[in-house]
Amino acid sequence: VLKLFVSHCDLKPTARVVGIIKRNWRPFCGMLFLSQIKEATRHLFTPADRRIPRIRIETRQASTLAGQRIMVAIDGWPKHSRYPNGHFVRSLGCAGDKETETEVLLLEHDVPHQDFSQAVLSFLPKMPWSITEEDMAVREDLRHLTVCSVDPPGCTDIDDALHCRDLPNGNQEVGVHIADVSHFIRPGNALDQEAASRGTTVYLTGRRIDMVPELLSSNLCSLRCNVERLAFSCIWEINEKAEIIKTRFAKSVINSKASLTYAEAQMRIDDTSMNDDITKSLRGLNRLAKILKRQRIEKGALTLSSPEVRFHIDSETHDPIDLQTKELKDTNSMVEEFMLLANISVAQKIYEEFSECALLRKHPAPPPSNYDILNKAAKSKNLVIHTDSAKALADSLDAARVDNFPYFNTLLRILATRCMMQAVYFCSGMDSDFHHYGLASPIYTHFTSPIRRYSDIIVHRLLAVAIGADSTYPDLMDKHKQSALCNNLNYRHKMAQYAQRASVAFHTQLFFKSRGIMNEEGFILFVRKNAIIILIPKFGLEGTVFFENKNKPSPKLVFNDEATTLTVEGHTFNMFDKVKVTISLDASNIQHQKIRMSLVEPVIPGVSVAPSEPNEPEAKKAKLDH
Repeated sequence: VLKLFVSHCDLKPTARVVGIIKRNWRPFCGMLFLSQIKEATRHLFTPADRRIPRIRIETRQASTLAGQRIMVAIDGWPKHSRYPNGHFVRSLGCAGDKETETEVLLLEHDVPHQDFSQAVLSFLPKMPWSITEEDMAVREDLRHLTVCSVDPPGCTDIDDALHCRDLPNGNQEVGVHIADVSHFIRPGNALDQEAASRGTTVYLTGRRIDMVPELLSSNLCSLRCNVERLAFSCIWEINEKAEIIKTRFAKSVINSKASLTYAEAQMRIDDTSMNDDITKSLRGLNRLAKILKRQRIEKGALTLSSPEVRFHIDSETHDPIDLQTKELKDTNSMVEEFMLLANISVAQKIYEEFSECALLRKHPAPPPSNYDILNKAAKSKNLVIHTDSAKALADSLDAARVDNFPYFNTLLRILATRCMMQAVYFCSGMDSDFHHYGLASPIYTHFTSPIRRYSDIIVHRLLAVAIGADSTYPDLMDKHKQSALCNNLNYRHKMAQYAQRASVAFHTQLFFKSRGIMNEEGFILFVRKNAIIILIPKFGLEGTVFFENKNKPSPKLVFNDEATTLTVEGHTFNMFDKVKVTISLDASNIQHQKIRMSLVEPVIPGVSVAPSEPNEPEAKKAKLDH
């Protein structure tokens, strides 16, 4: 009867579990907490994943395992027992140790990272390897072109290279040349099955888990300079207005003339005294890329933001010695524009040829409720964000400016990024909505990174069949198998993202562990009922300042959900307010260490803390720097 008086929007669907069809048990990583009973053999294991209950195990080596990360498997869960029963599987190493913690995060995120088996390695080409006359006979010889690659510093798995040259008719020819990985990985063999299972290369801080063996990823497939390499080329004729006149695809042989970093490429473009062929090619690419980007944005493509960090690692200890947000240059955007253009061109071609089994990538439009936090944030600054289309959102974000607050627009774009849905792979014959919301493109795929993404290998195979450069095979044309493959790729990509974030979080903890307490300025990103969430732009770091503490009386808190404000002892915090905080590492729980932030400014009696003094190593460093 009471439910009759509850508004419809307050009703929530409820349910209860009536049966377990299949147990989804796996070995869990965590730590053993010893029983207080002397000489006991039964102890409780606490998993690293907080969602998993503690597990009771029997072991006589508990004293040896204390302080170590271990793996435990569940055997069963008696009906009337508070905890499931399990058994010890193996020790992973000391808690807090870099190698141990990396192993834990790989296992917990289900990232395949074992060494490649002999069966897999047996399908690699025999060394020394070289391009044969048979290869040359069925490929376009593009070795004469001024091709170069532009990548982050230290990159060894170079997937892509570019060229740009003037044509006699006044137009320009632009080529995107992608490593021809599918030449080396043939359908169905052990190497192919392993790459399909891994799905993606996983980039951790200071470590890379390859999708394919190193002989391919860093050598034979990597488009390094001054060596001949097999490529799959997408070549356009483009006019002055960056309009595509003609598109063609070809299996090719290239010889890259330079492997540049983004900074090196930018320096060449900016240095007016440099006029060699590589620099001219880069300037042509950069000019066209700016027009292409403007055209994309005019169509409604989103320019979002998420703070990415870069660690500077000590060459001997491999500990992080500096942490800063990544700086993006024009050349980052230049490469991105042509990769996007290649992906769209290839998507159109493979769908045109194989409407039922093309492997594509879509980005669904977010439901309106996803934008609630963005709308509230804009409203707090008397701005309105229109979210009825990607174009409306892009225009609103461009116009959202606050006087004397240049970082505001970046903060708003960070919030907009949080509203987005996850982009996913799908098979064209199993779906009808192809649209990529973020790129404002009716069709899209991944073609440009086959060394590190299995999706791109499948797309290469489809394109090769489409242009008559390779033969097909049954699984490639089976939409149900393609769809099952897409499900695995989506899972692997999601888990890789989580593992990468966990690795950044762990190395951030190591960084602050060696620094002691630091004072930094930040901005309020979110306001909660008893806390504010702060973004520190200098480190691209997010943390929470809690105003309720078990060990002392809570201050008076008033939360306004509509205005998204929190008033603490009379001081009102709004989204985007500038604050000063101390940052430190809370290592009280060795298994769940976390970054702790405390408010310094604004000063609220009984709530704020005093700013920290620089710790001794930092003070010495400051003197030396001075």
